This record gives sequence, structure tokens and C-alpha cells, in this order.
Amino acid sequence: MKYLYTGFIAALCILLSACSNENNPLDVDALVYEKAKPLSDFTLTDQNDSLVTKAAFLGQWNLVFLGYTSCPDICPLTLAKLNNVYKNLAADYPLQIWFVSVDPKRDTVKKRKLYIDYFNPKFLAVSGEHKDLFPFVRELGLIYAIRDTDEDEYLVDHSGSVALVDELGSVRAIFKPEFKQGGVPIINSKELVRDFKKIADYYRIN
Repeated sequence: MKYLYTGFIAALCILLSACSNENNPLDVDALVYEKAKPLSDFTLTDQNDSLVTKAAFLGQWNLVFLGYTSCPDICPLTLAKLNNVYKNLAADYPLQIWFVSVDPKRDTVKKRKLYIDYFNPKFLAVSGEHKDLFPFVRELGLIYAIRDTDEDEYLVDHSGSVALVDELGSVRAIFKPEFKQGGVPIINSKELVRDFKKIADYYRIN
């Protein structure tokens, strides 16, 4: 869809502007928003065909990653790492992992369920129409772009970053992927666990 390319550039500019204007109060590699950015309400659908709204963020920390089930590399590798992150954190922190499919045309409810269950059936795999997805993704500080095509096989450009949404439904931080020559941009799970603990403890709601 052509409008998504325009939105991709606009969102990138917004994200870069936010990065340059925010102060990082902690010694972490992540982009930390000193003032959390509240999310607007939204309506998406999970892998069980149930409606999901902003209320699903409340009461726990949330790690949100964009992708699609036909993704050849970044998505499965990142979800595997997020599963490891979850195992290292869930005992001490209330935590939900979100996989947001930005390819609703191919990623049906059934396909998303089969995909996410392979990694961890406790994770959420949500999606929706682009008119609902794009503003949600933009508020997360993430970006994606998809071609308007009739072909069955195509790639989707999307962020490799992971957004951290706090217990009140506000974006608190962005964990950036590592870029290594000859590789794909993937988060470092050990660094994410370390930085998550610092951020969660610093902003813990009493």
C-alpha cells in the first residue's frame, strides 16, 4: 500500500527526533523515555480470534515486536531470543510478549496461532487492518512498510527493535537490535534482560 511508504518515512523522522530529544536516565543501551508516552486505545485481534485493546497492556510489563509469519530470518530469530528473555524475567516480573503481525493479508488467526505456539503459547500474536495497525505501530515508536502487490510471496520491511510498554499502557523504552556485518539485525537477549531489569526497577510502580 503506497501510503505506508509515506508513513514509514514520517515515522522514521518522528522516531529520530524523539531519540535526539530524550535524556537517558539510566546506564543502558536502550532508548529510554524519561516521560513515558501513553498509547491511544486500539482494537486488534489475537491468535484466538479475541479482540485485544489497550487494556491488555495494563498490570504487567510488555515487550512488543513487529513481524510476520513468512519472515525468513529476523522474526524467528528474535522470537526465539524473546522466549529466552521471557524465561529469564517472568519469575520476577509480570511480563507479556507481543508479536504484532504487520502482514494481515497472509497472517490469518489460525496461521498466527500455529506460529506463536511454536515459540511460546503464552505469547500474544495480534494483527488487524492496516488502518488500525499503522497508528498503533507509529505510537510504539516502531515502523513498517509493505508493498501493494498481488503476488503470493513478498517481503515486509519492519523494525527489528522491541518496544517496552509499562504497566499503565505507555511506551517506556525501545530496545535496539545489534547490527553485525554479514548478519541480520537481532536483539541481544542478555543485554535486553540486563537493561530491562534496570528500567523496570527504576520505574517500578509502588
